[in-house]
Amino acid sequence: EMHMAGLTLDGASRSPIVLLRDPSGRRQVPIWIDHAQAHNIMTGIQQSNEQRLLSHDLMMSLLKAGNFILDRIIIHAIENSAFQAVLKLRTNNDHEATEGEGSTALFEVDARPSDAIALAIRSKCSIWMLEEVVSQASMPVDAEADEADQDSFRRLLEEVSPAELVRQLKSRNSTNDKDIDCPDSEATNKS
Repeated sequence: EMHMAGLTLDGASRSPIVLLRDPSGRRQVPIWIDHAQAHNIMTGIQQSNEQRLLSHDLMMSLLKAGNFILDRIIIHAIENSAFQAVLKLRTNNDHEATEGEGSTALFEVDARPSDAIALAIRSKCSIWMLEEVVSQASMPVDAEADEADQDSFRRLLEEVSPAELVRQLKSRNSTNDKDIDCPDSEATNKS
């Protein structure tokens, strides 16, 4: 089972990325999405009461009207550099099931991972990813180090004015330039 760690932007392409993290917090899987998909996911997270319903709100209404419940989503494969997902739906007939019959029927519907995540957020269902997909696409995460770096950077931004930051960078660059020049001049003196 995975949980959504957040949304971020790719520094180079400015494309949104949804980050899914494993329960241990040691690995996360980035999934590149487009801006519309990011908006749909963020709207679900913020539980926005927009006047205009989004497509995923309509999908949730259709599931409810059809007496279906989104049980979980599963991101199960990577094909042609694209993640593949399914929605696991069950009928909402639990009260009709008699003892001993077991649970209601499950149905699978193929979906893009971004759509599946947007629906999972709205329905508060679990997000699953097969281990082979996690091991193929994940990157290690050091949450404590990331948090310490973020805190340090936040403090730096709070304490240093933009002018002081520019002065420090210029000072650092001129020091680096001197470091580069020194070995050459020493080598010249030694020859």
